[in-house]
Amino acid sequence: MFLSIFRSLGKTVSSAGPALLPFETIAKLALIVPLASGCFAASKLSPDLEKLKSGDTADIIVQYRTQPTDVHLQKLLAKGAKSNRSLSLIKAHAVTVPVAALVDIAADPDVAYVSADRVVKGALDITVPAVNAAGANVNGRFTLNGAGIGVAVVDSGIANHRDLKHRVVYNENFVGRDRGDAYGHGTHVAGIIGGAGATYRGMAPGVNLIALRVLDSTGSGTDSAVIAALQRAVELKDTYNIRVINLSLGRPVYERFTSDPLCQAVEAAWRAGILVVTAAGNFGRDNSAGNLGYGTILSPGIDPFVLTVGAMKTEDTVTRVDDMIASYSSKGPTAIDHIVKPDLVAPGNLVVSLLAPHSTLSQLYPNNIVGGSDIIGGTNPGIIGGTNPGIIGGTNPGIIGGSYFRLSGTSMAAPVVSGAAALLLQKDPALTPDQLKARLMKTASKNFPVSSVATDPVTGKTYTSYYDLFTVGAGYLDVAAALASTDVANGIALSPTAVQDPATGNVYLVDTCSVVWGTSVVWGTSVVWGTSVVWGTSVVWGTSVVWGTSAVLGDSVVWGTVAPFGTSVVWGTSGTQASSVVWGTSVVWGTSVVWGTSLSDIAER
Repeated sequence: MFLSIFRSLGKTVSSAGPALLPFETIAKLALIVPLASGCFAASKLSPDLEKLKSGDTADIIVQYRTQPTDVHLQKLLAKGAKSNRSLSLIKAHAVTVPVAALVDIAADPDVAYVSADRVVKGALDITVPAVNAAGANVNGRFTLNGAGIGVAVVDSGIANHRDLKHRVVYNENFVGRDRGDAYGHGTHVAGIIGGAGATYRGMAPGVNLIALRVLDSTGSGTDSAVIAALQRAVELKDTYNIRVINLSLGRPVYERFTSDPLCQAVEAAWRAGILVVTAAGNFGRDNSAGNLGYGTILSPGIDPFVLTVGAMKTEDTVTRVDDMIASYSSKGPTAIDHIVKPDLVAPGNLVVSLLAPHSTLSQLYPNNIVGGSDIIGGTNPGIIGGTNPGIIGGTNPGIIGGSYFRLSGTSMAAPVVSGAAALLLQKDPALTPDQLKARLMKTASKNFPVSSVATDPVTGKTYTSYYDLFTVGAGYLDVAAALASTDVANGIALSPTAVQDPATGNVYLVDTCSVVWGTSVVWGTSVVWGTSVVWGTSVVWGTSVVWGTSAVLGDSVVWGTVAPFGTSVVWGTSGTQASSVVWGTSVVWGTSVVWGTSLSDIAER
């Protein structure tokens, strides 16, 4: 499951909630800043705020050019603002203000950018061996388990579960008072990272977990809650040796990553020495704009610093030979900035992990409870009596005896990578976030088919996926290869930008200031992403041409005149840097969320 940052469809703002607009409007507003401009939009107000009606109130995040003082806060209060949070991590304040005051606030020369405090929703039986992590044996002598490494789980909280063996060393709630996991998503994520059960084990069963709850019992939260949690992780970094943050959540893209408050927060955590792993999103099936799911990476996964993860299917086998991409896994490039994402892929379909008892998810999807020795009675594994599945006696909404739950989505793939990073850090604590990202991407397996077909078990609809750079990134996580590698990158490992030459139609990778991927420094782009599988043998890496009319993956070029999808795929037909870039002019998100409210909606077999 991937938790996206939107809630009430079609609502505008009110005093009770954050600023939201219909998906149709969101899709169009997200594209007003062309990549070629190299600068922000003229207004310091985010696009969704510019459309609000005077007379309403809006929850906003005000970013300043320098760390704000009490004087700045007093100026906001003088304009009718109510202070919600100080977000020093990104030099910002979260406040509720009258919409009529937005223009004046943005006009303050000390203000860098003003955005809506958007709503967030939360976007291992065979998983561990499938990524070659079982045992984490190093030189045949020492088994790694992540001991001593702190992993912050920014999610819906972590329930008290026997498989975590009291390794939740810190617990804080940014959406209320409860310190448990009323929704059930964060506990599942935590189990993938560090579960230590006899039957189901996570990637790094010795890690310490820092539970930072930002999603309530319905799976909802806000940008400001996520930023506050990231801020706390940075503050506690040395206390709990927090080296990894897992963000299995995201939301639609409204502005460039350089202004997006979530992106600014994850970058601050990254610069503090913490690897940030985030889920790509579950919009890979979305063809509402005729783009076949391309350009659907969600924020903060759009940021070039972070490690963005897509989802693979293990096909219920330990071997990797039959593994395929999950068709719902979001694809790049990112909207507006055209960053190459995801960075790599990991198992994220039908993943078994920890069940949070009495949680919303356990009540909504009792059939996802995994049967076995921990389940008591009933013909339906995990269900005890009652006419309402999952309900005992009709009064207790929880499940008795069930300890494990099966979920699908890039939310499940991200913690697989977070756990893998903990293993690498236990082996080599000196690795920086950039070195971790570079090594995981370089050592990722690049052995893919040209394409694969998946069938939705509910609708019976089939989806064809192509294994290009924007679908699988640098490849499939291979923990054994990463642990065996001794390569250490120098510099930063920003994900590159894809740029199309309007004259030739060819697409180029722009390394910008990233020295890791440069063709003359450390590793060339062909080392990180490969040449023979991802791009096809006709791609010319020497001249940086990614693909064009001559580049082939069979016939599965993502864009160009030979692409089976047509020339409008990814870039659109109205111009390389026009408003139709990536998304096209039609609605991307639509009114039907890919996963809807069901975790089963996106599972594949």
